[in-house]
Amino acid sequence: MQDIDVFLTTWSTDRPALQRVRRAVFIEEQQVPEEEEWDDDDLVCVHVLAVRNREPIGTGRLSPAGKIGRLAVMGDCRRMGIGSRMLKLLLDDAAHRGMASVYLHAQVQAMAFYENFGFVAEGAEFDEAGIPHRRMRRSVG
Repeated sequence: MQDIDVFLTTWSTDRPALQRVRRAVFIEEQQVPEEEEWDDDDLVCVHVLAVRNREPIGTGRLSPAGKIGRLAVMGDCRRMGIGSRMLKLLLDDAAHRGMASVYLHAQVQAMAFYENFGFVAEGAEFDEAGIPHRRMRRSVG
């Protein structure tokens, strides 16, 4: 397998790479309206980026309020542990920042992935960008 680097970054440092992954996965593949994908939170979040051969293949983010979001891996790179590596790095960063817990809005089809990391569903299913989601939370540390 080719070497894959996973690291923390910022929007101002790696915006084009982060946008490339999110555009491919959320806007093109999942048909999320473009105006719902981009928001001001990108400026204040810490981002994670996965790169293979200098090409971006995965991303995610952690907000100052403890919300993990926009976790995405390019279609041809799924089932290689990249999402797990990115989520672990975001959880480690949350612990480093002293957050007591983190939460996310999981696509219902991805809930088992998050459950493997100790996330627990809260509340009812809801629609976000035309996709069924559930809020999930877990303690940090």
